[in-house]
Amino acid sequence: MPTIGGPILEPPRAVIFDIGRVIIHVDFARAFEVLGKGAGHSDLQVMRALETDPRWPDWQEGRITPRDWYEHLTQKFKLSLSFDEFCRIWCSVLDPITILPELLFERLGATCRLALLSNIDPLHVAHIEATFPFVRHFPVRVYSCHVGASKPAPMIYHHALREVGALPQETMFIDDLRENVLAAAALGINAFHFTSRDDLLSEFSRLGLWSAVPPEQA
Repeated sequence: MPTIGGPILEPPRAVIFDIGRVIIHVDFARAFEVLGKGAGHSDLQVMRALETDPRWPDWQEGRITPRDWYEHLTQKFKLSLSFDEFCRIWCSVLDPITILPELLFERLGATCRLALLSNIDPLHVAHIEATFPFVRHFPVRVYSCHVGASKPAPMIYHHALREVGALPQETMFIDDLRENVLAAAALGINAFHFTSRDDLLSEFSRLGLWSAVPPEQA
């Protein structure tokens, strides 16, 4: 079962969504190809270099600025890009076509408190807030670069729960990374491991929160 710890027995009071690979497709290859050219790195080498970069946690948790990150990576990968070019390439990994329909958030928002909870950097936050209409359905948006903590640290989940004003057992959390789902479940949150759009929509349908048929036609 995708829900860690057993099925959710009743509709949640609050629903918290991860963003990357749950709501928005992420294709890092779009940026890695450009970032790797200067140093002659492959996409895989770029990915590993970023994952092991000692400044990555600082970038994700808001302790360095976008320009500092730009300067760090241009030196690291021997890039000859302007800051604006770098920002455009960095944000190109976010696909404009969303995984989940915006109508889902509109319907959930009628009965549940909605929140976003994402490990995310300032450039991607700015791009998402300016580009994707779905964010208007989320009155609570918890971004790692704003709160100074990342999943799976308990602090960021507690922060999200306070913001939505719900108890763990009243809350459903959705994430594509199992370690993040397990961390939420350890706090008593109803945690759903996202593996496909259809599985999640089926779960919402089971809870009476979603139907593919518009309400006026049901």
